[in-house]
Amino acid sequence: MRRWNGWGDENNSMELPANGLDFLAGRVGQANALPDASLQEVLDKVPESRLPSHLLIDDSPETRVRHARGQSLPDWLAMRSGDFGVFPDGVAFPESSDQVRELIDFCTDHDVILIPYGGGTSVAGHINPFHSDKPILTLDMGRMNQLLALDEQSQIATFGAGTPGPMLESQLRANGYTLGHFPQSFELSTVGGWVASRSSGQQSLRYGRIEQMFAGGRIETPLGTMDIPTIPASSAGPDLREMFMGSEGRMGIITEVKVRVTPLADKEDFYVVVFPSWEQARSAARELVQSKIQLSMCRVSNEIETETQLALAGHPEQIAWLEKYLRWRGADDGKCMMTIGITGSRPQCRAAKSQFKSIIRRYKGISTGTILGKKWAEKRFMMPYLREALWRDGYVVDTLETATDWDNADSLMREIEENLRSSLKQVGESVHVFTHLSHFYGQGCSIYTTYVFRTAESYAKTLAFWRKMKSTTSELIVHRRGTISHQHGVGRDHAPYLSVEKGDLGMRAIKSLVHTFDPKNLMNPGTLYPVEGIAEGTELAAANPDDMDNSTLSRSGGQGATGSE
Repeated sequence: MRRWNGWGDENNSMELPANGLDFLAGRVGQANALPDASLQEVLDKVPESRLPSHLLIDDSPETRVRHARGQSLPDWLAMRSGDFGVFPDGVAFPESSDQVRELIDFCTDHDVILIPYGGGTSVAGHINPFHSDKPILTLDMGRMNQLLALDEQSQIATFGAGTPGPMLESQLRANGYTLGHFPQSFELSTVGGWVASRSSGQQSLRYGRIEQMFAGGRIETPLGTMDIPTIPASSAGPDLREMFMGSEGRMGIITEVKVRVTPLADKEDFYVVVFPSWEQARSAARELVQSKIQLSMCRVSNEIETETQLALAGHPEQIAWLEKYLRWRGADDGKCMMTIGITGSRPQCRAAKSQFKSIIRRYKGISTGTILGKKWAEKRFMMPYLREALWRDGYVVDTLETATDWDNADSLMREIEENLRSSLKQVGESVHVFTHLSHFYGQGCSIYTTYVFRTAESYAKTLAFWRKMKSTTSELIVHRRGTISHQHGVGRDHAPYLSVEKGDLGMRAIKSLVHTFDPKNLMNPGTLYPVEGIAEGTELAAANPDDMDNSTLSRSGGQGATGSE
């Protein structure tokens, strides 16, 4: 069964090795976990629904609790503390586009706010209810999860928008195809959510981002139904697909998604290569991608992420042997790991392997073969469970991601890391920060940074720690030629920063487009751009990052963390 207050199936977990905990304690200090609220404590806080009755709406307390939050860190703290503040007034479970149409009309007639819910994996505040005089209905698309059609001649598949990654791939694979879209949230996220948030998958070098896959579909809007045809290319004005990709439920509900699929590859292997330095690893990755070698993925961990991965891998004796071997080959302190995917026909894979080996040799790369690559592939969708394991030991983990041009990648990465690392110094706390580059393009790459810190003495103060890091780093990103989001969408968390990226005229165009489809402002207001009167739905937000000082936010006694960072 899915966790009500965390990530994924409650039968799945990812344990930290003992040496991994020692590693973190050495970087940020020994930690103490905050107490978790029980489900019953939260259920007791759910108020009566304000919605008129409807056959498709479930207003039971537990259903509303389970649809009240996504997976951002503020969501996590709200769920763990039990301080949800606001719940949807009900949850609808449509099974067809016609039922979605009926529910949108219901919301329009009764002045009800409508929030779409795919897999509930949002890390940017897309699906949260908020304080409002109007009732709020959450629309769970999970029952619209079937392959509706497969045109093998055109290689276009049609799915219900609520189809999650594993179900989508299993239905395609039964017919000899794959979509090839594998985001970190693959276990739970849905094809409709991928389109609505402009998602990117781990093997985008071969299959592309969702914008290369999205061929058309059906959208139910407050003003009617829009069908986008699957024309392969057109010069007939603006592309309607572009209007709805990244729309985040602001203009309507995507109900059917037509995607371009690919026959299953004959062969797929993942390799891990270790470089003596960051400069060599980054330069090799850029050349690999700009040479247009037939790779399916490339990921480069900087020196701190490489060190952290090895420390948290477990099997200390095997890791010690690997480290000894790498030192002998010339990769010691400062070494960086690259993970490479090669996917395709056997001739394609042979050619790509030969080409990539030639390039990595020039940069002194040390190939470890496919053993570590296989381990990565086996565990690649388990990493979200790491937050659960860290939380039990008193540590908080979150991520930030952006994308920028190659000439700016190094400096922006270092600025992001330094800002996060120093954000809590005034309260005596250390932050462990590390980064990898991924989703490579000839022009540039994405920068994906992870940061770990200790919980404060309360939930509110822990949220204030996060808010300080998130806000200052987001400001830095958008003013240093980075996008506020490469793959996680905008939601409400990123909405205050979007105008820097889009400009005043761009924001006017976006708002005008939204108003055209949603003149009553009922469709997920507050995502994409802030809307007056919408506040967070939890009282935890009362802790202001600008008020951080040693007297209010440091631990008892004002003792800082131990460690080298």
